[in-house]
Amino acid sequence: MILPTRRFGRTGLAMPLLSLGGMRYQQSWSDVPADQITAASQATVRATLERATAAGLHHIETARYYGSSERQLGWLLPQVADPRRILQTKVPPNPDSALFEAELERSFERLAVERIDLLAIHGLNLAEHLEQTLRPGGCLAVVRRWQAQGRIGHVGFSTHAPLPLILEAIASDAFDYINLHWYFIRQQNRPAIEAARAHDMGVFVISPTDKGGHLHTPSARIRELCAPLHPIVFNDLYCLTAPGIHTISVGAANPADLDLHLEAVALLPQATRLLPPILKRLERARVQSLGEPWLSSWQQGLPEWHHTPGGINLPVLLWLHNLLEAWDLEGYGRARYGLLGQGDHWFPGANADALDDTVSEADLLKVLGGSPWAERIPDLLRRLRQRLGGAASQRLMAAD
Repeated sequence: MILPTRRFGRTGLAMPLLSLGGMRYQQSWSDVPADQITAASQATVRATLERATAAGLHHIETARYYGSSERQLGWLLPQVADPRRILQTKVPPNPDSALFEAELERSFERLAVERIDLLAIHGLNLAEHLEQTLRPGGCLAVVRRWQAQGRIGHVGFSTHAPLPLILEAIASDAFDYINLHWYFIRQQNRPAIEAARAHDMGVFVISPTDKGGHLHTPSARIRELCAPLHPIVFNDLYCLTAPGIHTISVGAANPADLDLHLEAVALLPQATRLLPPILKRLERARVQSLGEPWLSSWQQGLPEWHHTPGGINLPVLLWLHNLLEAWDLEGYGRARYGLLGQGDHWFPGANADALDDTVSEADLLKVLGGSPWAERIPDLLRRLRQRLGGAASQRLMAAD
């Protein structure tokens, strides 16, 4: 199979529908010294890269804080030739542009390259990150200088930000492409995709398998609802048939992790037949589990996390409640619940552990006056905590 490509917005690059993400095949989430990289780990990265290259995943993306990923990949790039390779890394913004440039230098050193095709400002999650990037003499000024020297092709950004900030970054017209979250279980960034299309930006969907519901370890219920497709195949088809999306990331830990994604691309011509009955079943399950009244109004009157006692992130927690009740996404829900309170601007706000401890029900009800479900929400949070709580999750460095 020849992997199809799409024009990656104004970059003009022929972007394969699948991209090889570099945050799972590496040996360590620490940037360990070269002499600590094992032969077995490097053999896994080589086998994954060789399989991806042969399958047409010419776009490889990694990041400065994906542990040993850049170093291990850099050793292999000259050994696994690909004349069509599109190489991307990501570097976080920094209030000190000299420190940002030092990190950029380190990325190039680890990758052992003189030029990369795509650079993303990694994690424009807060207003200050955008300001640090766009201000005179900021991070983007460094990137422009490197572009003028021929070392960087195009610049984009990755984000976990609220939608208004994503739209602000797009409206700046400073970026050629965007890495963002959008998939079946999380569709609120659709306006950002439309805005990116209006600016002729490339659109790269981050981590559809992991952040799209831990679909590599799907529940029996989601498997049943997505049949005859594997949930990964369903979600890939859902993303790749959506207007404005050019490529989705395959976070492969080994060569076999590519199989289901390649299956999805092969089934793309049949997507208009395959998707509707699955979508109908998923929606029916959601309505039967949660009810139309809840689904039509659960978000109404919810304060943002920083306006809630204890920083409890009600919109995210009630969304997790919906995923759990409708489709039994317990593994994903447990991981996401544990990250709240652990991941700073990547996963802002707190989980429900503080309820009945440092936050009373009365405190919570004071900020829920605009919700038609105010009296029910505290008990929902308690049940969610009972099912998903118990241990904090460890955030991946600069996680996508």
